[in-house]
Formats: sequence, structure tokens, C-alpha cells
Amino acid sequence: MFEEKSKQFDRTLLIFDIVSTIAAYMTAYMLRFKALGGWSPTLLIHFSLLPMILALMLFHLSHFNAYCSPRRMTLAQSTWSVFISVAATVTALVGIIFIMKIQYVSRAVVITFMGLAVVLLVLNRFVIVSYFRGTLKRGENFQKVLIIGTGARAAQLSRLLQEKSEWGIDIVGYLDPHPGWAGSQVQGRLVLGTIADISTVLKGFVVDEVILAVPRTLMGDAESIAHACEEEGIKLRIMADLYDLEVARVSLMKLDNIPLLTLEPVALDEYKLALKRMIDIVLVVLSLPVVLPLMGCIALAVKFDSPGPVFFIQERIGLKKRRFNMIKFRSMYAGSEEKIRELEHLNEAEGPIFKISNDPRVTRVGRFIRRTSLDELPQLFNVLGGSMSLVGPRPMSVRDVDLFDRGIQRKRFSVKPGLTCLWQISGRSDLPFSKWLELDLHYIDRWSLILDFKILIKTIPVVIRGSGAV
Repeated sequence: MFEEKSKQFDRTLLIFDIVSTIAAYMTAYMLRFKALGGWSPTLLIHFSLLPMILALMLFHLSHFNAYCSPRRMTLAQSTWSVFISVAATVTALVGIIFIMKIQYVSRAVVITFMGLAVVLLVLNRFVIVSYFRGTLKRGENFQKVLIIGTGARAAQLSRLLQEKSEWGIDIVGYLDPHPGWAGSQVQGRLVLGTIADISTVLKGFVVDEVILAVPRTLMGDAESIAHACEEEGIKLRIMADLYDLEVARVSLMKLDNIPLLTLEPVALDEYKLALKRMIDIVLVVLSLPVVLPLMGCIALAVKFDSPGPVFFIQERIGLKKRRFNMIKFRSMYAGSEEKIRELEHLNEAEGPIFKISNDPRVTRVGRFIRRTSLDELPQLFNVLGGSMSLVGPRPMSVRDVDLFDRGIQRKRFSVKPGLTCLWQISGRSDLPFSKWLELDLHYIDRWSLILDFKILIKTIPVVIRGSGAV
């Protein structure tokens, strides 16, 4: 909250670190050569390494949390972060010098630089942390905030502001739509009047920001509040929890002059999704030299085992409930899909899915390719086409989706369906639909590229064993 000062803090520390790193390296060089009687002819070689040293240093300082908030990190923790960052930088530097066979770089310069860099970077943090704690203790530069509202939202906001703020918050007071609250206290601060008094309060008090924290039913006064803040040149914030929803991400964009508040129940990073798509394509393309001959053999086996097409193509529900044609090797006798209504009374599964352990519609080859999941191989072409991913909730048929009885079940359509997912490595068809859905929602809420990688790795032994396949 109120990130401007935190960003200023980070920028200041970054500049100090850059200057200190350059100063440490130049000092190390001068101590090695000038103190021994003149400049070395290797000056150009040494200083050509400086940009690389800066890049390595800043990367490692960021990676090892050397720029963590001074409120959450002690000086001892900062010192350790600096030491490990400098050590990693020097190690990487020595490795690069060795690999690139850069000659005439003094080991004494590198060692001296390491010691000086640790001292200067730790000193930066000591000075800045001391300044930070001093300002908090003296109450200097606290952010002056006026809160509109006195209800539960306003009280919660006031508490969180004072707990979470990096640089300190001073609640100037409160305003409320109802005159009856004037003169009372909320969280130890006075209710200064009603919303009609906002211009008077802004003129009479030092206020940096105004936060509107009233229910959406009382948002009719927002325009007058915005005008009053605009006249005084004061920033206005509006609490985004206008509705009692649990959202993963809240963002604001402008369409020309119209602000649009976005509430996203699923937070998916577009760059990571692009990387996921690229990984899907690369892995599928790399697998084709092995997979295509295998698919040819399976196609022949399916064709010779029973009359009918090699592939079974069925309409499934995909991302954002878009329909697509999913491809599988045919594992049932031709026309079996039309007989599903006749077999509904044999369904062994709970919920909207359909499952029979010894399904009479399955062919001999079909039982084998189902048990080994080889019937799913043609879906690699769905992955290449973009309608599926390697990892994601399994795509469901129109029949199954029409039987959904809970709205939350449709949250699984917020991500692209996949060949494998958590339930595939957790029991597959042995799991009840409720557990299946729980695992899908768990995957959606905690999705990451690392989780995808773990699922792919764990899928291999599950498929080999054929456990839980029907």
C-alpha cells in the first residue's frame, strides 16, 4: 500500500549499490597496481569486466532478497544476503574468466573487490535501515490519510493500513454519510463530520490521500468526494471490494477516459501462459519422431481389431466453454456412443461422468490402449492446434457438462484443458467426481510452470503402471 515511498527506497538503494560496486572495483584495482608503483597495462582488460560485474551483482542481490523491505528484514539478514550475493557474483565472474580464457586479470583485484563490496553494500543498508527506523520512531513523513466511512470495511482498512504500511500511516480521521457518527471514534481516531464536510476537512487538515470505504449502496456521494479531492490536488482511492467476492487479482485499466475495474477470479500471468504454450509445442514436436511410428502401429491394430474408423472424434468443452473436436484412437465398437442412454443404469460413477468397469462396448485393442493411455496420443495434435495443453483439467463431453449441478464446477473452463492433470496422477478413474473437481480447482488456483513440470514427470510412472485406467 502507498508504494511510492517503497519504490523510492528501492531506487535509492539500487543507485547506492551501483556506485558502491564501481567504487569497490576501482579501489581494488588501484590498491593492487597504483600502490605498487604505477598503472598496469591490463587496465582496459580489468575495466571491460565492469559492466558484467554490475549485471551479475544486481541480479544476485535481487535473487537473494537484498532489496527486501527493511521492516521485514533485520540487519543481520541483510548482511547475509549481501555476502552470499557478492560471493555468488565473484564465483560467476571467476567461472566466466576461466571459460572465456581471459588472461591478465589479477586474482588480488578480485579478492580485494569482494571484501570491499561486502563492506560497502552492508554499509548502504545500515545507513538506509537506520534512517528508515528513525523516521518511523519520530513519526516523520507519515502518510496522512482521511477515510470516508465508519463501518466494518473502514475499520478493517484502518487496521491493515497501520499494520502493513512500510513507511507509517497516520489516520487523520473519518467522515461518514450519517450525521449521527460525528464526534465518535473509530480505531482510536475521531469522526470529523459528514461527507458534506469534506471540503472543509481537506482545507483544515494536512491530508495526502482520501480512501472511500463505504458499501456500494452509499456510493452516490463518490462524485462530490472526487471533485473535492480534485480541487485540493489530493489523491483519491476507492476500495475495490464493492462486492463480497474472493478474487485472485484486481486491476484497473483505462479505455480512453473510462476507467475499468477488473475483478479476476483466476490470476494467470500472460507471459507465463505464452511460455507454457511454447513448451507445449516444443515438447510435442520433439516427441513426434518417436510417437508417429507408435501411432501408426496402434492405428493398424485398431483397424484390424474391429470394423470402423481409426479415430474417435468427439465434441468437448474447452477454454471459456468453447467447443472443439477432441481426437482419440477408437477403443469401442463403432456406434457405441449412441448406446450410452441404454447403459445409463450401469453407470458406476458419482456425479456427471459416465464409467463402467467392464464396459461391453470396449474392443480387445481398446482395453489395452485405454489401460496404457495410448488412446490419448492423437490429442497431441489438439495440443499443437492450441485447443489443449499438455497439462490441464481433462476436457469433458457436452453430455457431462450438461449434468453439472454446481456453478463452481464451471471454473475448470477458466484454463485450457490438458492431456494430464492432478487427478491423473492421484488415482485417475478410481477417484469420485467430487475429488476430481477438487483437484482441478486446486490446480487452477495454484498453477505454475513448476507444477506443470511435476505433473508431467509423475504422469510417466502412472501411465506405465496403468493404475486407475478404465
